[in-house]
Amino acid sequence: MKSVIALLQFCTSLPLGRPVDFEHLARRSYLYPLAGYVVGGIAAGIACWIASPVVGAAVALATVLVLSGCNHFDGLLDFGDGLMAHGSREKRIAAMTDRTTGAGAVAAGIIVTLLAFAGLQSTAHLPAAILTAEVCAKVAMSWLTTLGVPFREGIHSYLHGFAKPWFLAPATLLALPLFLLPVPRVSIALALTATAVIVALMLLLSRRLFGGVNGDVVGAANEIVRAGVILLLALL
Repeated sequence: MKSVIALLQFCTSLPLGRPVDFEHLARRSYLYPLAGYVVGGIAAGIACWIASPVVGAAVALATVLVLSGCNHFDGLLDFGDGLMAHGSREKRIAAMTDRTTGAGAVAAGIIVTLLAFAGLQSTAHLPAAILTAEVCAKVAMSWLTTLGVPFREGIHSYLHGFAKPWFLAPATLLALPLFLLPVPRVSIALALTATAVIVALMLLLSRRLFGGVNGDVVGAANEIVRAGVILLLALL
């Protein structure tokens, strides 16, 4: 339970009492999808009471951002700055780790949020879509934590140091309850496939541009996978 509490304290803004030692999460980072069920489940529960797809989509997205404390969204903004920076690898890393927010950050935040919002209001079952997308986003974080070789010291390097290759299996298994949702099973299977594709692309892009992965890349993957899965479900 300490690992679950540490996970929720890291991934959410829920009031969970005294902070638990972060090492409990580091030793079991395959539990990330559980945070997806909590955050996505709350957002889905709220969306169930909203008849308007447009309002429901806006409220659902706002809920997941607020519940996550915009922690992963901040990673997306930093990743956007690094992605759009020109010059050497060192300049890209400097842009990504700089505390200021540049045009790349604004563009990344707007694009990903607009795509998620447009897709969510077009899905056949909005609550199931936001829950599926949030769990897949956390699966991506677990996979990247395991596979992403860090290029600098930080939270990601600490988590990666405890991660084992077999963490990929339980992280994936924790997504299997999604097949019980009122969504075609093939859609869930494609959502998990899309998650794997996005993670692979993030790994390749990060290695090429930054020389590895850091916490910003992992946070950005959370936001990108969520939007990507929502778009996929809307198009199926």
